[in-house]
Amino acid sequence: MKISIITVCFNSADTLAATLRSVREQTYQDIEHIVIDGGSTDKTMEVLASAGPHVAKIVSEPDRGIYDAMNKGLAVATGDIVGFLNSDDVLSHAAVVSTIAGALTDPAIDACYGDLVYVAQHDLNKLVRYWKSSDYRPGLFERGWVPAHPTFYARRTLYQRYGGFDLQFRLAADFEMLLRLFEAHNIVSVYIPEVLVKMRLGGATNVSFENVRRQNMEIARAFRKYGLQPGLKLFAFRLMSRLSQFLRKPVR
Repeated sequence: MKISIITVCFNSADTLAATLRSVREQTYQDIEHIVIDGGSTDKTMEVLASAGPHVAKIVSEPDRGIYDAMNKGLAVATGDIVGFLNSDDVLSHAAVVSTIAGALTDPAIDACYGDLVYVAQHDLNKLVRYWKSSDYRPGLFERGWVPAHPTFYARRTLYQRYGGFDLQFRLAADFEMLLRLFEAHNIVSVYIPEVLVKMRLGGATNVSFENVRRQNMEIARAFRKYGLQPGLKLFAFRLMSRLSQFLRKPVR
């Protein structure tokens, strides 16, 4: 199977090299690494110019935000399987993509996902939070469960059938997409119980309380879109889940 990894970036010169290196060092050979740049004004393009042939496609042009850029990546991807790796994140070890390919060998499996660790901005080995997932069961989203999107890999045919990111959701389009696939379309998934991605602390949603509030409003709107009714319990579960991430430690 060819596996497409889409990296979206904008002014990411400080972190992008580590992201590219983590893909380049994978033991799995059939990887299509696509970088969608939003028209960076720093040295991001210089980093990409030095990346060599391991980056299969580069698109650099203005966009309407991260989810618009991700949709552009989906439009040009040719892999059987597609996943996203943010420009300040890294794959946790050299066999991550091989593990993903192994999980999706069975054609009856639509998608897979695993665990994620948050690390310090300037130290990829300093663990701050551990996002441990679990096997999916119908109704889990209403209890605050959601797989970590950077660990989610799905067959490209799913996006062709059910669509990409809904740009009406500016801060929670990844949540809406996962809710759509799992709850509305009942995809068949498998959980990989290991850390697949290291994510640096930060991100558009977490930079302010206002963005957190707006994201939660979008999440509530996503539930209503599919006829689900999120209550106060949902956001209590989400808060408890986030707090517990600071206490857990990964096995590897």
